[in-house]
Amino acid sequence: MNYLGNAKSVQALTVYEVWRDRFLRDRLRPAVGIAIFFAFTITVYFLGEAFFIRQEFKSVYLYTSAAVELGLLSCFVLQKTSFGQRYPGLLFLGFSWSLTVVIQIGLAVAQAGELPIFTWSLAFLIQATLMPVRWRLHLISQLGVLCCHVGINLVLNLSFAKYTAFKLTGFYLYLFWFCLICDLSVYWYECLQRKEFSTRRELESAYQQLEVAEAKYRSIFENAGEGIFQSTPDGRYITANPALARIYGCDSPEEVTAKFTDIDRQLYVDPARRNEFLRSIEESGTVSDFESKIYRSDGSIVWISEKARAVRDSSGSLLYYEGLIEDITQRKQAQESLRLFIHALSHDLRNPVAGMLMVLKNWQTKTGDAIAIPRSILERMIQGSEQQLRLINSLLEVHAGELRGLVLHCEVVDLRALLEAAATDLEPLMNEGKATFKNLVPDDLPAVKADKTQLWRVLSNLIANALKHNLPGLNLTVSAKVIKAGKLIINQSTAKQDIDKLPITNPQSPIPNPGSRMIYCTVEDDGAGILPEQCEHLFDLYVRGNRSRHSVGLGLGLYLCRQIIGAHGGQIGVISTPGAGASFWFTLPLAENSR
Repeated sequence: MNYLGNAKSVQALTVYEVWRDRFLRDRLRPAVGIAIFFAFTITVYFLGEAFFIRQEFKSVYLYTSAAVELGLLSCFVLQKTSFGQRYPGLLFLGFSWSLTVVIQIGLAVAQAGELPIFTWSLAFLIQATLMPVRWRLHLISQLGVLCCHVGINLVLNLSFAKYTAFKLTGFYLYLFWFCLICDLSVYWYECLQRKEFSTRRELESAYQQLEVAEAKYRSIFENAGEGIFQSTPDGRYITANPALARIYGCDSPEEVTAKFTDIDRQLYVDPARRNEFLRSIEESGTVSDFESKIYRSDGSIVWISEKARAVRDSSGSLLYYEGLIEDITQRKQAQESLRLFIHALSHDLRNPVAGMLMVLKNWQTKTGDAIAIPRSILERMIQGSEQQLRLINSLLEVHAGELRGLVLHCEVVDLRALLEAAATDLEPLMNEGKATFKNLVPDDLPAVKADKTQLWRVLSNLIANALKHNLPGLNLTVSAKVIKAGKLIINQSTAKQDIDKLPITNPQSPIPNPGSRMIYCTVEDDGAGILPEQCEHLFDLYVRGNRSRHSVGLGLGLYLCRQIIGAHGGQIGVISTPGAGASFWFTLPLAENSR
């Protein structure tokens, strides 16, 4: 960590030095310009003095002014070159000494025993005011002037006879304090700039970190799967994320905050839930797994689970509530389905188990070690065990299919031959129910591409379903034909229309392309029929017909039929009128080599 901190400090220092040199270069431009104009005015003055006061004018003054002007012009030109950009400190010294050392040399050449205190002070003040950085350069420029002054006095043996020792000492003391004040002002300004630069860098870094944190929070807020909200105690939403808008059926979070201004009445199906929410959060400061029914924007009802807390200010006053909302409708539906299921399972398994137990206990009362069981009773026991096994296998199959989907092993299948095999297997059941069966599938019907075993189960389920749900004496007819997929929806109102004009649609499988050729197969009976409201949900999981008292099934058969047909890319449905029988239909794509 120390190495990291030192690296950051060195990096910050390097950046500051780059800024300082750039600042010096930028300030040199106006400083040199001002000095050039100053030197030009002095040169003009000396030219006027040479023209109007010839007897007292010393030409060395004019030459000195010209030298100063030349030195400053050289600095002005060099500052635009790569040398000047790279070494701004040398240009600074050239600028300073052009105004001080050159003038000192000019006075020495003129044998003038004068101290140009005014010129030095003006030069030091200009550079301290316009270029208040790199205080060491200021000190070097001042020491350079002093060294030049002492050196010239020693070499040329100049004397300042017109100045008394006391006055000369005063000049030097004035020059010392003037230079010290200039250097201190530059040093303090540079320290202040360095600190401000460092603070600004830290502030920028903090802002960048804040922006990164805000971007992360915004990303979480915008892309969270759960709804995130803030709401006022009086029942208005302050903020909402897109997930909450989707849960509420709104197009945007802004619609949520604009629409839901009275949460207890607009949102909850039971308005009292809002009071319970407030009471719970008031007691403990938080609420978790608070489940309620709510109205979505379109009026539909869903289940949500809320997790929230109260946000207060430093004085403890309540500001707002914030938390998460999860749509648990599917979980609630699954729980409810698991409960239609447990009830059905207990009901359907109780009868065969209770019957078998009764028989076994009855025979247990017989005396002797060996007990003879009549074949009829043995057959009943076997049938009961097989029925239980079928129920259990169906249950396992449903849940396995839900997890990984049905696995199909498709081949070219002759539908008529497969139907005959299924009818043969169900012949005992037909004989028991005194049913009449007709196979009207034409011999020249094109083959279908299907899983033979799964398709057999569909035919067997549809035939057995009709036999189990109707009274004896049923007439059953199975037919099939080639059709083209339509565009309408099959329902009760279209039951009498020509089948070639009917649609083949089902939400559980892809909609076929209009005009594509498919096999349309029907299993019709002349039984009691099915109510329209039951037809809508007949293929849902664990749903049974209105004559379920005649059946010992779990309501899985038609659901499995829908899963199998849907996996083949086909459709399945029912057309029925109470008292006029039912017609179960399904479609399958033709085999690729069929014409």
